[in-house]
Amino acid sequence: MKVKVILTFLLLTTCFAVFSQEKHNTAVVEKGLIKVSVMYPYAEGKTFNVEYYETKHMPMVAGFLGSNLVKYTIEKGVASGIPNQPLPFMAIGTFYVKSLSDYQAAIGPNRDAIRADFPNYTNVTPVILVSEVVK
Repeated sequence: MKVKVILTFLLLTTCFAVFSQEKHNTAVVEKGLIKVSVMYPYAEGKTFNVEYYETKHMPMVAGFLGSNLVKYTIEKGVASGIPNQPLPFMAIGTFYVKSLSDYQAAIGPNRDAIRADFPNYTNVTPVILVSEVVK
């Protein structure tokens, strides 16, 4: 019985250490990356098809970015930060890339294809913010 308790303790300690290290490594990897946030503002009568965005649009853009892309995320807006206030954004797509110049070089020639796909999932013009991850 004592051996089982010790083995369980060691297993849990090892799992915790690995999990903590993974979280730490992720934070270190992201510092200095370029973050491209594509935000879709909420407005009455505006629409956004999250399924299409997730399965078609974002993978298409990710393909254009190639090895410069570290990861991308998709967020679906659910509420405002202030109770009983309208949702500020219906959705936000975020790309994390290594190089701004490589990002621009990849997006430039594909800009028309990206924009032509908008009507397939939204009738909103996105707001785009390019920033550098500090922490």
